[in-house]
Formats: sequence, C-alpha cells, structure tokens
Amino acid sequence: MDGPSLMEAIRAKGVTDPRLLAAVAATPRERFVPPPHAARAGLDEPIPIGHGQPTTQPSLVAEMVDALRLSGGETVLEIGTGYGYQTALLARLAGTVYTVERHADLADHARANLSALGVANAEVVVGDGTAGLPDLAPFDAIIVSAAATRVPDPLAEQLAEGGRLVMPITTALADMVTVYGKRGGRLLRRRSLVAANFVPLIGTYA
Repeated sequence: MDGPSLMEAIRAKGVTDPRLLAAVAATPRERFVPPPHAARAGLDEPIPIGHGQPTTQPSLVAEMVDALRLSGGETVLEIGTGYGYQTALLARLAGTVYTVERHADLADHARANLSALGVANAEVVVGDGTAGLPDLAPFDAIIVSAAATRVPDPLAEQLAEGGRLVMPITTALADMVTVYGKRGGRLLRRRSLVAANFVPLIGTYA
C-alpha cells in the first residue's frame, strides 16, 4: 500500500503526546470508514462517508485533538461525528464526550462503531451542531470538524472558562484551523494551527 502509515504521518506533523499516539495506535481506523474503503483506512487520507462528506485526514485529526491539550477528565463537545473515528480518540483522552451529527444515518454508524469497540463514555446526538448542547454545557473543550467564517455564538458561550476550542475558520485562501481559549468570559484567538480544506459548517448559527 502506498503512502506513509498513520503513525508515521502523525509523528511527521509534530505530534508527540504519548497518550494521543497510544490512542491512535489502539483505535482501528478501518472500523470507522465504510467497508468498501477499509483497505485504505491505514493511509493518511480522507475517505468518503456519504452526503458529499469525507472523513478528516487522520494526521489533521491528530493535530486538532492535540491542540485541545486533554489531560483525562474533561467533558468534550465534538461537532461533526461522521463515522466516529475522532470521537473514539477523544473518548480515550477525556472523561466524557458528547458529539453532534446532523445526519441521522451517520450518527447510527458512529454509535455502532463506538459500541463495537466498547467505548462507553461517548454519546452521539443528532442535531444542529452550531447550537451546541446548552443543557450539557459548559464544556472544557470543543472541537469542530467543519468550517465557518467565525465561531458560532452558542459554542463560544458553552465553552467553559479556561477551556479550549479548535475549529477551522474560512478565509479567502483556505480554512485555517484556529485554536481559541476563554478568559474572563470572552473567546480569545490563541493561534493558527494549519491550513486545510473542510466541508462547510451548516446550521442556524453558522
């Protein structure tokens, strides 16, 4: 099979967190893609999952998750579940994960995939990701797998004080994955992580 392995590609991006690398090693990506594409799941490339959407490239997933700096007990909100691969990684690194997917069939796949691996600390919700999950807020970390011109207000509001939010922000040239923090009740841009291409974030507050 051509191309670098997932671990090689992720290490090449500068990811060194041993907990995250162990989570990647322990999470079989082939279980989180449509069966016809399972043979290519070991490569660092997006894979189509229906509805005109691809999975996020694994090395990019790792970069974004790494930027959350999870230590083990956090409550995390994920927007854009897909088949649940990123969810599975988050579940190994945090205390509880709530993930919102707008397509019910993708949510069903993710639930089945997570259940098959015995992931018990992640809950998949069908809904409008731009609205977040206000009844479960605040969240210590929020990660968004689709791009918009700014962070939706509900997500900014639902991030806990001192929390971190990672999301691609649409610019004229590319989608720039951006890391935010929250201090004094305000969402503050911390740094730009990497330029990439994402599907657009769709919802009331996009």
